[in-house]
Amino acid sequence: MAYPAKLLATGEEIQYELRPHWRALIMPAIWLIIVVFAGSWLFFITDITWLRWVIAGVIAFLLIWRVLIAFLRWITTEYVFTNRRVIVRSGLITRKGKDMPLSKVVNVSFEVPGLGRILNYGRLIIQTAGDDSDLIVDDVPNVEAIQRDVYELYEKDDLRRRQSGPGVTSD
Repeated sequence: MAYPAKLLATGEEIQYELRPHWRALIMPAIWLIIVVFAGSWLFFITDITWLRWVIAGVIAFLLIWRVLIAFLRWITTEYVFTNRRVIVRSGLITRKGKDMPLSKVVNVSFEVPGLGRILNYGRLIIQTAGDDSDLIVDDVPNVEAIQRDVYELYEKDDLRRRQSGPGVTSD
């Protein structure tokens, strides 16, 4: 799902468009295997019709709660890095979003847990100037390269703003 170009400002270009790391789907996949295997086994060893309906209902509930919802969260979360801002959007029915202009960036850092070193993901922390809260982006694939590139985007944006001068737009 590509980020809509109509939501970008004039002169703004997408540099990166990412989803959370695929490791977020490991536990839902494990739940899928367990629920289908155990549920099918229970369903077929039971001869009582009403109990089969209860088992089928529990299977459906667990598949929706543990598998489908986690997959929908993953598929509807996107991280977009443009030449002017960082955009985080998530949600299927109720959308949440946070945008951070690169002009407010003070520091860009990352944290990589032990498993993240193996699977190549981590947390990107973008600190801002002022009272706004920092932008923390979890499960970023290849977080070290993204951190470096976000800092480079910040430098380019800063140079663009200085060259345009006060009150002058370069768009």
